[in-house]
Amino acid sequence: MTLASCDCLIPHSDCYSIKKSRPFTPAPFLGFGADTKKTPPNFKLGFSDCRPACLNFKIRREWALRAITPVGDEVPTTQQVAEVPTEIAPSTQFHTNFNFLPKPLSATTPSSDGANYRVAYQGIPGAYSETAAIKAFPQSVTVPCKEFEAVFEAVERWLVDRAVLPIENSVAGSIHRNYDLLLRHRLSIVGEVQLKVNHCLLGLPGVRKEELTHVVSHPQALAQCKIILNELGVTKVNAVDTAVAAQMVGSEGLRETGAIASARAAAIYGLDVLEEGIQDNSDNVTRFMILARQPIIPGTEGSYKTSIVFTLQEGPGALFKALAVFAMRSINLSKIESRPQKMWPLWVVDDSNKQGAKYFEYLFYIDFEASMAEHRAQYALGHLQEFARYIRVLGCYLKETL
Repeated sequence: MTLASCDCLIPHSDCYSIKKSRPFTPAPFLGFGADTKKTPPNFKLGFSDCRPACLNFKIRREWALRAITPVGDEVPTTQQVAEVPTEIAPSTQFHTNFNFLPKPLSATTPSSDGANYRVAYQGIPGAYSETAAIKAFPQSVTVPCKEFEAVFEAVERWLVDRAVLPIENSVAGSIHRNYDLLLRHRLSIVGEVQLKVNHCLLGLPGVRKEELTHVVSHPQALAQCKIILNELGVTKVNAVDTAVAAQMVGSEGLRETGAIASARAAAIYGLDVLEEGIQDNSDNVTRFMILARQPIIPGTEGSYKTSIVFTLQEGPGALFKALAVFAMRSINLSKIESRPQKMWPLWVVDDSNKQGAKYFEYLFYIDFEASMAEHRAQYALGHLQEFARYIRVLGCYLKETL
């Protein structure tokens, strides 16, 4: 998705001119505070005398840190980590006869070999998130966690090396909770995984799908398979996860109840696949993000994607100006997501003592297709800094295609 540049845009020089006074206060950028009286804007971007330093690695390691001026949703997590225990689901809660399932690991020195990574995901074995983790790290040890928050904390506490979390689905849309958690935690996006969802109707061995009276699964899975469920005339039962639904049917021996889950879940919990690919939309894809404690150092070769979050001062054309800095440099935007700030969600404009109009203050999440090692990406963020109140780079990573 790109914006065509238009004549009304004021041309912006990618070589900053340093002035003694500026009519605006630039936003803190890439983890650094802004001091316009002492530090010219080109130095804050890693530039020297208007000549970009292509790979200033010392500065690059700070990309994923937050700006000194926080936004409303950004809550320091140092105390949270000390007060809230990480809840990693023990294997004894899955199925009493499956001791081979992965167990939570203690905090030890993380392996430097990617093949031996410990990778956290939300759910239990057989969940689609586990499948995505295995796709990203085939030789890794997967660590199940009960909640999304626990996945973030597991990485921060050094219990795991990486985390794989869903960020959006082509049918159901974005997972807003994980967008909010990205801002509350200090982790970096270092990769992505795209997984094609293949919903299967599962049942106990020997059971035919016509014998089912109930089908249990996650609400989204039930909604995505409503055609076949309506044909069978079954009662839909909600579960917290597709793999939990399969575990319930297998462990409790519910012959008249089926589950919608993955084929991997059927193999783990001793169920038969009664029918495969039952989703209404065959193009059902979920995109997962890979999180780590430190950002990667991007290069200029390969197809990179950069994820950022920023806020804008309300005003005519504010978002248009923000998006135009990418269009002017032929940078494609692959995703735009807005989330209202939770601590200060509204601001009021009073017009001549009448009832004021209320507006949401938004956080804008953007993915653009360029590496932070490219000059055009650095110039675009430098231009965005001029009218953004806050900017944070969430990660720069190689994009994946199915």
